Amino acid sequence: MRQAEEDLRAAETLYSGGNYAWCCFACQQVAEKSLKSILEYLGRPSRGHNLVRLLKEIEKHVSVPDSVRRACFVLNRYYVATRYPNAFSSGAPVEMFDSKDAEEALNYAREVLNYAKSILGYT
Repeated sequence: MRQAEEDLRAAETLYSGGNYAWCCFACQQVAEKSLKSILEYLGRPSRGHNLVRLLKEIEKHVSVPDSVRRACFVLNRYYVATRYPNAFSSGAPVEMFDSKDAEEALNYAREVLNYAKSILGYT
């Protein structure tokens, strides 16, 4: 959880600096590390980066709000597309993400992080 919290701070800094593609990627990382923290807590450690797959494993043990499910579906799209120049037929990731994308990603990252904290008993 500590790393997820730090990644959120990094995402906020990236957003403030106008680096929206990397902000979106950092938000995906917040969600990934949050979900993996839950799985560790449940004694079901998992590998991989697919948030939807991680969430499905979590759902076998605890309920997941629709808002968290939605956040994971959106953030999952930012794992590759935000980093690789060949993710789009033309244009670099820096040209494909704007402040609205990053703001939405931040909100979704906070949603997943807060959900994980609630499961783990963090305040």
